[in-house]
Amino acid sequence: MLILKAKTLAPIDHGFFGRPGGISTGVYAGLNCGPGSGDLRDHVIENRRRATALLGGPQLVTLYQVHSADAVTVAEPWDLGAAPHADAMVTAVPGIALGILTADCAPVLLADSKAGIIGAAHAGWKGALAGVTDSVVAAMEQLGAERRNITAAIGPCIAQRSYEVDGSFRDRFVTAAESNDAFFIAGERAGHFRFALEDYVAARLENAGIATVEKLSADTYGAEDKFFSFRRATHRGESDYGRDLSAIVLKA
Repeated sequence: MLILKAKTLAPIDHGFFGRPGGISTGVYAGLNCGPGSGDLRDHVIENRRRATALLGGPQLVTLYQVHSADAVTVAEPWDLGAAPHADAMVTAVPGIALGILTADCAPVLLADSKAGIIGAAHAGWKGALAGVTDSVVAAMEQLGAERRNITAAIGPCIAQRSYEVDGSFRDRFVTAAESNDAFFIAGERAGHFRFALEDYVAARLENAGIATVEKLSADTYGAEDKFFSFRRATHRGESDYGRDLSAIVLKA
C-alpha cells in the first residue's frame, strides 16, 4: 500500500493514500475508496477499512463533494450513504478520521496540534477559487484553533505540466485577482495554458495566514501506477475512475 506522509503534520496521524493495496478491479483497480464511483460497494468498504487500519482503525467520514467552499463541523460519524454536501470539514473529536476523496483535485489536510483541532478540504479548481481553504481555516478557528498554529499539507494532485486549460478558464482566475496570472504558463496549443493547481492552493493558504504549508508535489495524472486520475480516464475514454483517499485523525 502507498501512503505518503507530510512532515509538517507530525505528530498528528494522517496519510495521503495512493492506488496500490486495494481489492478493486478494472478501471478501479487498486485502493478505490470512493463510494460515488461505480465500483462494487463491498470493494470500496474493504478498501476504506484497509486504509484506516494503517491509521489505527478510526471511524472514517467522507463528504458528498460538490466543488463548493462549504465546510462542516464533525461532532460524530455518519453512515457511508449519509454524508453532507460539502467540500471541507473540521473536528476536535478524537477517533474520527476526516477523509477527502480525489482524482486530480488537491486534498488538503490541516492541523493545530496545540489546540487538538484538525481539518480536511477538497480543493478542485472551483472550490479553490471559491475559497474552500479559507472556509476550512475559519471553521477550525470556530473550534478554537489559531491560524498562526495551523499547519497544512497539500497531497497528490494534477501537476501543472499535466493540466492544460483554455483561455476562459484562465480568465476566471485573473478576473478574481490579476496576481493569479502567475499560476499559468502558455500551453502548446494557441489560446491554451497550463494551470498550477497545487501552487494556487498553497498561495491561498498562505494568504489566509497559514505560515507552514507543505506541498507533496505528486502528479496524479502522470503516475498511473500510484494514483487515480479523472483527466487521464477522460482522455482514454474510460467509463469511470477510482478515488484516492487522504485522511487525518486525532488519537483517541
